[in-house]
Amino acid sequence: MKTIAPGTEAEAEESDFKPLTAEEAQEWRKRHPAVSVWRLILAQVVVGMVVAVLVWWVSGQAQTGWSTGYGALAVVIPAALFARGVGRQIPAAKAAMTGFFIWEMVKIVLTIAMLAAAPRLVAQLNWLALLVGMVVTMKTYWIALMVRSGVRKTD
Repeated sequence: MKTIAPGTEAEAEESDFKPLTAEEAQEWRKRHPAVSVWRLILAQVVVGMVVAVLVWWVSGQAQTGWSTGYGALAVVIPAALFARGVGRQIPAAKAAMTGFFIWEMVKIVLTIAMLAAAPRLVAQLNWLALLVGMVVTMKTYWIALMVRSGVRKTD
């Protein structure tokens, strides 16, 4: 493997990388608290249910609400399985990356299987409503990360 080294000693000294001390690392952890993946999945469940009920209420059609709810489930169930699988891994670096990719593939395959089964599982399936449920539920993850408490906001 070929590495790229700085051209001169001056370039090496100008590098911005500086390891944190134990105190600096502890302060960084205080400013950037860990986010529980299960809280994010719970937020997705709640938003998916709210959107499904809202779509049902606005459209006046139960099957549209069920389609929206199934779209949310097609995001939440694979995400929960992924989180459980990745969370139970051995923390060795190489094994962790391999496990991450395997669980990501399981998540994708399960999502595709759920979408393929949708016409048989949801009576009078509305694909547009299903897509709305999926997209809104997926976007919940990013919104939850942006509004989480304890994160320092920059101007």
